[in-house]
Amino acid sequence: SVLVFITGVMAGSPPYTALAEGALAFSDMHDSVTVKIYEAGFNQAEWEQQLTSLVATGQYDVVLGSNPSLPEICERVGVRFPTQRFIITDAFYEGNDQIRTYLYNQYEQSLFLGYLAGLVTTSGLPHANPAKRIGFIAAQEYPLLNRHMVPGFLAGARMVDPAIELDFRVIGNWFDANKAADLASSMRSGGVDVFAAIAGGASQGLFKVAQQKGAYIVFHNTNEYQAAPGFVVGSGSMEQKKLVMNILDDVVAGTVAYGKASIVGLQEGYVGFHFDDPAYEQNLPQDIRDRFEVFMDQLQRNAISYTLPPL
Repeated sequence: SVLVFITGVMAGSPPYTALAEGALAFSDMHDSVTVKIYEAGFNQAEWEQQLTSLVATGQYDVVLGSNPSLPEICERVGVRFPTQRFIITDAFYEGNDQIRTYLYNQYEQSLFLGYLAGLVTTSGLPHANPAKRIGFIAAQEYPLLNRHMVPGFLAGARMVDPAIELDFRVIGNWFDANKAADLASSMRSGGVDVFAAIAGGASQGLFKVAQQKGAYIVFHNTNEYQAAPGFVVGSGSMEQKKLVMNILDDVVAGTVAYGKASIVGLQEGYVGFHFDDPAYEQNLPQDIRDRFEVFMDQLQRNAISYTLPPL
């Protein structure tokens, strides 16, 4: 029996939707597996009490979630329920024998998206300018974002040109598309011509500004080429559904190594790039695609050296 504990809501959140879809698909393939999906909402102060109430029923063999802040909550809940097991993706937490975590290598994804942003901002594309300035809009700040994603994005861009600068802005929540639009508009006026965003539903504001004012977007984790056709020039992938199904295979087999934490990326097949969407070829000229694909191949083969920053 699996409890999928969504720290937020699935609507507008592809990673949470994929988390639930992976668990439900696994359940469909295994008659002995049952799944409950629980959306805890946006008030983080309520998550621990909600999880405590659910675990207290004793109904669930494993709690499955996906959030960097969830391990600490699970550790506190686990003190009261020492037989409960927790598995969390998009998090890194080791040493607790009730908790198993898997962290997507977001530094690596940010590195290759930053490299693509660097190619675009230094190109002759219609909306590129001479400023060598890229932008990153975040809903909120948290360790993974500040220590892996933002630095990785800038480091990748500077592999194209060390003079590239980054304009980083924070919305303050995951839903205010109007504020995201205001920030994006200000950044565009300041010379930013390529954006990344980790902003949930608020990203709609960036998509709107990119189309109105002319700017390019590289997007983490999901295929968003159609969110701003002609302006989203690259989409990374985070294979949440695939990872969840493989995790539940291990749960059924009894081989989960609780207490451990793993980092999974390109080589493990859980981080990637949507090369197969026709928009990728339509939006980028051959010379940019050639250079980017060489970079991705080298990264896949460990031919590009980087140091993963500590969390």
